[in-house]
Amino acid sequence: MAPKHGTNQCPMESILGQIMGPWTPYILWLLSNEKSLRFGQLSALIPDISAKVLTDRLRKLEGSGLVHRDYQPTVPPTVYYSLTARGAELHGVLQGLNEVALRWAKEDEEKQGIPDAEIIAAE
Repeated sequence: MAPKHGTNQCPMESILGQIMGPWTPYILWLLSNEKSLRFGQLSALIPDISAKVLTDRLRKLEGSGLVHRDYQPTVPPTVYYSLTARGAELHGVLQGLNEVALRWAKEDEEKQGIPDAEIIAAE
C-alpha cells in the first residue's frame, strides 16, 4: 500500500515531482544523450522554450541533484550542464520512453494514410 500524503510522502510522488514539469523530461533526455551541454546549445535544441523557463528548469533539476552546473569564470562565463550520477540513472527510463514515442509516431503516421472510417472499423 502506498503511503498517504503528509510526512510519509510516497517515493514515486517524490521522483515524479523532480522530473515532471514543462520541458523537464526533454531536458533530461537531451542531457542523457550528451556528456554536457551549454545553455545556448540546450536552447538551440529546444527552440520553443524561453530562456526564463530553461533557466528555471535547470535550476530545479540542479536543486534536485539530477543536473550538475559547471561554472567556469572565463570572459564571458562558460557554464556546462550535465547529469549527475543520480540523473544518469534515469537514462534507461528515458530510453524506454523514447522507444514508445518513436513507435507511437510511426503508428500515427500509418493511421494518417488510412481513411477515418477504416480506422474505426479496425478498432
